[in-house]
Formats: sequence, structure tokens, C-alpha cells
Amino acid sequence: MSSPAEFYKSLPPITKAYGTICLMTTVASHLGLYRLENIALIHELVFSEFQVWRLLTNFFFLGNFSMNFGIRLLMIARYGVQLEQGPFQRRTADFLWMMIFGAISLLALSIVPILRGAFLGISLVFMLLYICSREFPNAQVNIYGLVALKAFYLPWAMLALDVIFGSPLVPDLMGIIAGHLYYFLTVLHPLAGGRNIISTPRLVHKLVARARLEYPTNARVPQERTTGVAFTGRSYRLNSSTGRGFSLRRFWSS
Repeated sequence: MSSPAEFYKSLPPITKAYGTICLMTTVASHLGLYRLENIALIHELVFSEFQVWRLLTNFFFLGNFSMNFGIRLLMIARYGVQLEQGPFQRRTADFLWMMIFGAISLLALSIVPILRGAFLGISLVFMLLYICSREFPNAQVNIYGLVALKAFYLPWAMLALDVIFGSPLVPDLMGIIAGHLYYFLTVLHPLAGGRNIISTPRLVHKLVARARLEYPTNARVPQERTTGVAFTGRSYRLNSSTGRGFSLRRFWSS
């Protein structure tokens, strides 16, 4: 088994960066280095006092130290890695754009009064879970060693568990909506003969290239696709029924 340092070093860049920032945000909050209301999404302050940083910082707080916080962090490590090293392998820019698109979608949803929340990080993590469940629909999931089901149903099972444990329902639903919107526009719509209207902007490709975040490869990876990033992972996804299952047992055993 690899050490924690080796495991951390092996994480793909975007998943590693997001998970690290979320962890450090909670650590800084626990140490009293800042006040949560200074990074929360407060629409009135964004529009009236132009505190635009709130549109970004609210995605980095997953809650105070607790079992739920640990589960969300493990979800980033599990499903973010599974996506970034699977369907999005050697497509770091596309994975980053998926995260950006998800954040924009969640910000748009948060305008609806009933969906408003101070922090949208949990919704963004749940979006990763939803997209992963669509990319690996036949993978076998074992929850707490008691319930076995296909990954396709995992988001709804996790949503039900959150309800049982008393967690808010809205953040999970927002993540499902944002995830399905991305999957529809990049996979389902192109499969029906449409065009991928949210292909990764060149600016994101340039940003990833300048930061040297892309995995090195000798193969020529096309920059423009008509079926979306997730669709290119379908051949990878079909293998999920041959034993590439994953387990949530460790999420609940800690």
C-alpha cells in the first residue's frame, strides 16, 4: 500500500488542487483565520457592493470538520480521480471546463430563492458523483457492506442517505441538475444528432498549457470534437461491467 504522501502525489492536478483548497479552507476556518461570512455567497453583496470573489470562494467550503466533511472530501478523491484518470485522461482542460461549467450552472440555479445557499461546494462535489455515475453506470457499488447496486443509481442512494442523516436535500438536487445538464449537452444531445455547444474554450486550454497541468503524451489528442468530452470515454465506460466496480464501504466505516 502506498503512503499518504505517495497517494497525494499520484492525484491528478485538478482534483488535487480542488480537494487541497477545500481542506485548507476548513482548516483555516477551524483556526479562526477568517470569518465564514466573508467567503459565503451573499447575492446582495455581490451585486450591490461588487464583492465578486464570493462567486468563487463559496465553492471551497464543504463544512466544518465532521464525518460529512470527510465523506465529501473522499468523494472528491474518489470520483474526481475516477473521471480525471478515466474519460478525461489527458484532457485536463476539458475536466477543468466541466468544473467551471458546473460552477456557473450552480450559480445560476442559486438565483432561485428556494435554491439559495451560502456555499455551493457540496453541490459541485455531488455533480462529480452524478457524472461519474453516468460514465460508469454498470459498476457495482457497495454501500456500508449492506446494499449493493449499480453506480447509475448511486446519486439517488446518496441523496436518500443524506435525508436519513438529516443533511439538507437542496444541495444534492442542485448537483444532480448541474451534472445532468452537462451530461445532456455533451453526450445525450450529440448522440441525438445535435452539436456540442459547450466545448472547452481555447482560453481554458491555454491556461492549462501555461500551468503545465496536462499529462504528457506522445499521442496526438484532437482539440476539437463534436460529441463532447464525456462521449469519448464511452469505450472506457463499457468496461465497467467487467469488474471495475468500486465501493463506498470506507466512506461509512470511519
